[in-house]
Amino acid sequence: MADVSRILIVDDEQKIREVVKEYALFEGYEVDEAADGMEAIEKVKNARHGYDCIIMDIMMPRLDGYSACKEIKKYSSAPVIMLSARGEEYDKLFGFEVGIDDYVVKPFSPKELMARVKVAIKRRKSPDSVDILRYKGLEINFAAREVIIDGKKAQMTPKEYDILFYLAKNMNIAMSREKLLEEVWGYDFYGDDRTVDTHIKMLRNSLGPYRDLIVTLRGMGYKFDNINKREEDEETVNS
Repeated sequence: MADVSRILIVDDEQKIREVVKEYALFEGYEVDEAADGMEAIEKVKNARHGYDCIIMDIMMPRLDGYSACKEIKKYSSAPVIMLSARGEEYDKLFGFEVGIDDYVVKPFSPKELMARVKVAIKRRKSPDSVDILRYKGLEINFAAREVIIDGKKAQMTPKEYDILFYLAKNMNIAMSREKLLEEVWGYDFYGDDRTVDTHIKMLRNSLGPYRDLIVTLRGMGYKFDNINKREEDEETVNS
């Protein structure tokens, strides 16, 4: 029997839970429900086999989605897709900072939501072919999903990791914003490609002294600089 992915749906509106659950069951997922953030945390802490994805509303009684997500991330690495009636950039940025993986604005298409769930689960379960990439004090561990900067573990949002890993694996290859949206977000993105610029800015801040490895290609997009060429040039200068 194939491994069945488990989803936790968190929303105080029963009707929304029922609709999402219907589509999730149709896709073959096992489904659990919670009516607020506090209940969601308890479900995650006590889940025997854990969850592969969490779909969570922001505005809920007792405990909101942002606060619940921060607490859940202490116990689970499951990707979190946030549902919200508000679509302001500030709300999205704050959500990404507390660790959400994706953001869906209400009213939403259940089919599109399931497409995002599928991508999030696939990305979490897919092993990486390259193990570790090192440059000076920067270490990118793809398998462990960790980034070490000068001996300290970097604290990044899930999407920052996704962007960095994708760019690093495609070192020195120019990536348009549209390509990044397609490959990193993993579905047809209906929105502003400034989303990419916002996440790149956050990623550069997280990389600190190695921020310039993410090179801006004016009018095009971004690339991860060729660190092998950099090391060769540095050896030439120092020889």
